[in-house]
Amino acid sequence: MMKNIDDIFLLQRIKEDDEAAFKYLFDTYFTAVYRLSFFYIKKDTLSEEIALDVFTALWEKRKTIEIKLSIKAYLLTSARNRTLNYLRDHEQELYTENISLFESAIEEYPLEMKELEQLINEAIYALPDKCREVFLKSRMENRSNKEIATDMNITVKTVEAQITKALKHIKTHLGKGYHYLF
Repeated sequence: MMKNIDDIFLLQRIKEDDEAAFKYLFDTYFTAVYRLSFFYIKKDTLSEEIALDVFTALWEKRKTIEIKLSIKAYLLTSARNRTLNYLRDHEQELYTENISLFESAIEEYPLEMKELEQLINEAIYALPDKCREVFLKSRMENRSNKEIATDMNITVKTVEAQITKALKHIKTHLGKGYHYLF
């Protein structure tokens, strides 16, 4: 795929410290970069921060950067990578945040939480036997995929597929109101 002539010209202008060219690039692509990050994170301020970081990094590396495809592809790839890095680096923090929200909801709304627990249990017990067994070993017994595979004499890929199937089933069973739980 060849680069667009406009991309070549725009990148050259940015390399020559043309702030107007950079502003044009920012105005043209900021929304797309922000939306990509928001798709994964679902947090407005954080997605905006990541999008700004993408453009800041481009400006800081403008003299040495070599873009092989289009500027848009470069920016979106950079946004995706930064977003996934954030999710990886903050996984425990996000998990803890979700747990504390869930625990406070249990205290504030015990009846609703009991109903939610019942819905989840119904969804789990509606799973096919093998799928349910894999899911329970994973989530209730906190066993690794490798341990489950060895124990059940199946492949790790089968374990992963069964867990994915179970989570999709549970999400569907709970409906849109609880999609954020799984």
